[in-house]
Amino acid sequence: MEAIECILTRKSVRKFRPDAVPRKTLTEVLAAATRSPSYRNSQPWSVDVVSGRKKDELSDMLVGLVEKDVPIMPDIPEPTSWPEAVRERMRTSAERRNRELGVDATKVDSAKMGKLANFRFYGAPHVMFIYQDSVLSLWSLFDAGCFAQTLMLAANAYGLGTVPQGYLTDYSPDVKRFLGVPQSKRLVLGMSIGYPDASDKAAVFRSDRIPVDEVVRWVE
Repeated sequence: MEAIECILTRKSVRKFRPDAVPRKTLTEVLAAATRSPSYRNSQPWSVDVVSGRKKDELSDMLVGLVEKDVPIMPDIPEPTSWPEAVRERMRTSAERRNRELGVDATKVDSAKMGKLANFRFYGAPHVMFIYQDSVLSLWSLFDAGCFAQTLMLAANAYGLGTVPQGYLTDYSPDVKRFLGVPQSKRLVLGMSIGYPDASDKAAVFRSDRIPVDEVVRWVE
């Protein structure tokens, strides 16, 4: 797959087939991701790949926390406000996604159901957690973002689907305890990965992008 095609065809997949991805393939995807740029080549990331019984147990734990309405404790606080233009973009995008996927956002429990779907990893056979040391600066968050994007592009090149999930950081202390990760690590992102279930709209849905001229200013 050519680079531009890989970029343009990547999307967030929210329905996976249960088939496990071979360890060799996942290793090659991760090896490609390690070629991501980072501040002074600091490479400030580490990854847990969780599969099989351990993944199912983690899912059950997270679902249980949601069903008990346990307060969230993400390592990176949730945003509390957005600029008006950004908020409107998010609103219209969510409305289109809900409409095309048949989600009734007016239901009282719709937000909770969406979170539960996240914690069931959309049926993916594997879930990845990306960490960095919590003493690192904001530059290292940028680096982790580059790593995550490269990982998603590499996965797409191998015919795999991914979805970056901020929700998977909601219970960071619990996830780290469950996986034996030091609390001194910052859980930056969770990501489900596997083969997309092409028979489901949630696996093929593509969100819109704003025109280049709305985000680029040419200075000459």
